[in-house]
Amino acid sequence: MTLISVIPRATEKAYAQSQKNIYVFNVPMTANKQEIAAAVETQFQVKVTGIKTLVQSGKAVRFSRGKNRYPGTTHRKDAKKAYVTLAEGNSIQVFDQPAEEEKK
Repeated sequence: MTLISVIPRATEKAYAQSQKNIYVFNVPMTANKQEIAAAVETQFQVKVTGIKTLVQSGKAVRFSRGKNRYPGTTHRKDAKKAYVTLAEGNSIQVFDQPAEEEKK
């Protein structure tokens, strides 16, 4: 089993989920649920009880090739997200650092 790197998402929706002990991570497209659980447990020293994954398809983006040229479209890259539920009593300090900086 390869060890992957998971990155917490710092968004308002992720903050609301963290109040329910559910944390949102950006994960590689090739990662499966077992690899994600192992990575979260080793990186943050917590116990994972459940994982839900989803693939967010990349948006279509228009671009121009100049003043008189026909505009084209391309797509942003797809992204995979994991909603990780932790065991009771475990938590990850994702949103505490910015709050301390605002007080200073």
